[in-house]
Amino acid sequence: MNQEKRICQNCHNQFIIEPEDFQFYERIKVPPPTFCPNCRFQRRLAWFNLINLYRRSCDLCKKDTISMYSPEAQCVVYCPRCWWSDNWDPLQYGRDYDFSRPFFEQFGDLLREAPLLGLSSDFFSDSSPYTNFVGHAKNCYLLFWSDFSEDCAYGFYLFHDRNLYDCSLLKSCEKSYELTHAYKTAYSVGSLDLTESLNCIFMRDSRNCQNCFGSANLRNKKYFWLNKQLTKEKYLEKIKKLDLGSYREYTNFKKTAEANWKNFLPQPYFEEFNINCTGNRIYESKNCRDCFEAAGAENCKWVSMVSDPFTRDSYDISGWGFNLELSYDCGVVGENSSGLKFCHDSGINSFNLEYCKQLFGGSNQFGCVSTKKGSYCILNKTYTESEYCELRDKIISHMNVMPYKDARGITYRYGEFFPIELSPIAYNETLANKFFPLSSAEAIRRGYKWREADARTHPITCPSDQLPDHIKDVPETIFDEIIGCSKCPRGFKIIPAELAFLKQINLPLPRCCPFCRIEQKIDVWVQEFSLVERICNQCGAKFQTPQRNRDIAKLYCKPCYLETIE
Repeated sequence: MNQEKRICQNCHNQFIIEPEDFQFYERIKVPPPTFCPNCRFQRRLAWFNLINLYRRSCDLCKKDTISMYSPEAQCVVYCPRCWWSDNWDPLQYGRDYDFSRPFFEQFGDLLREAPLLGLSSDFFSDSSPYTNFVGHAKNCYLLFWSDFSEDCAYGFYLFHDRNLYDCSLLKSCEKSYELTHAYKTAYSVGSLDLTESLNCIFMRDSRNCQNCFGSANLRNKKYFWLNKQLTKEKYLEKIKKLDLGSYREYTNFKKTAEANWKNFLPQPYFEEFNINCTGNRIYESKNCRDCFEAAGAENCKWVSMVSDPFTRDSYDISGWGFNLELSYDCGVVGENSSGLKFCHDSGINSFNLEYCKQLFGGSNQFGCVSTKKGSYCILNKTYTESEYCELRDKIISHMNVMPYKDARGITYRYGEFFPIELSPIAYNETLANKFFPLSSAEAIRRGYKWREADARTHPITCPSDQLPDHIKDVPETIFDEIIGCSKCPRGFKIIPAELAFLKQINLPLPRCCPFCRIEQKIDVWVQEFSLVERICNQCGAKFQTPQRNRDIAKLYCKPCYLETIE
């Protein structure tokens, strides 16, 4: 089949479907999309509330709990302990399919009635209650989008990590503070893009370094200070005089390091050990096009946020992976699963699911919500295999004959992900508003939900500018204080594990709340998903990069950049 140009239903921009795309759609038996890749991404993210948490009573045990669904959200919410228990039966919400109504209307009814998991976490996370989209966690606090982590707090996108604070986008790291995008790194502070390094402070884009400070673009180095080689004795002498336990000194030294970084060209994009891949932050992958923040992927397109191998033969996946294959247009799906289409927050040994929300285990389910295990279910009602197959085919035909139309008249037939207006989460609570920001008026005009921020009710007992400058002067009475964030109206508290960590490493108390610290990293991360074409200032080659000319005037292509590395 030839390349075909189409107009997106949502943004009305032109997009292209390539011959290999048609082959994929035919292989998994779905029609080609009517939304462009960006609008498909936006639609999936509009179901993904990562860091906004609310107090809300569990609708089963009635206890006060923490949930990603606000008290105003029109849905039934169970706390993780109740949701994962056997104290309720998801099949009791089953209903017959009504051929007089569009499928998505009926799914919306089920979504409002079947209990949703208040925090997307597994039953291993009892010691980490204030976390969301987290699995296999132990002693973690305000952690988001993480798996196999222990003693970590205030971050997102952490995998196989231990003893981290204010770190995000890390894998296999330990005993570190304020790192972003690091891998196999330990005992390090305030650094970006640090790989296989030890005892490094305020570093950028460096690999296999030990005992280095304030430097950028280093490889296989020891005892570097602001990109200058020192003897071991001289370096240790300077480090001994460094007192990062003082907030004033910490911020001053960080500014000094960042000023030094500007003397060295940034990397145009990040990728390693790939074959035939395009995008950014792709590692150990093969034949992946337009992918971002992906590792161990093969034969994929428009896949992002899949950190653990493997994700194979899949399109339009936003999150999770971990041995996922032959799946399409899903958000937060994975773990030993195959054949997932148009699903959200589902997986774990699941096969052949379509239009399912928070479904874990089981196979051959269509339009189900919060079922656990089981097979041959449609709208939470069980059928025999032959009945299921026959009814599924009829529903798909019905979805095409009687499509759902949203508030703007956009048509949803079989092959399109859930309409945003069905999401129980307000648009501005989701990652969609980070990647595709809208005003409240525009969101409401489109039929999306919008939620105004809650008024802050906690009285501030200690403004951040009244905190002790040095960590050694912080008393344990700090646990009783509500500290005023220096950037927003929130108040926040210091937890005992955090204070013990900061005193042990000799680092100062933060001055802004955990959510501002996390959102600052998210905002930078979001920018890396959008690429522009630039021309290398060295050789004149064209390449794609997230680095805008307004931010970085001089930039080299990857081969020329590598020649500048020390």
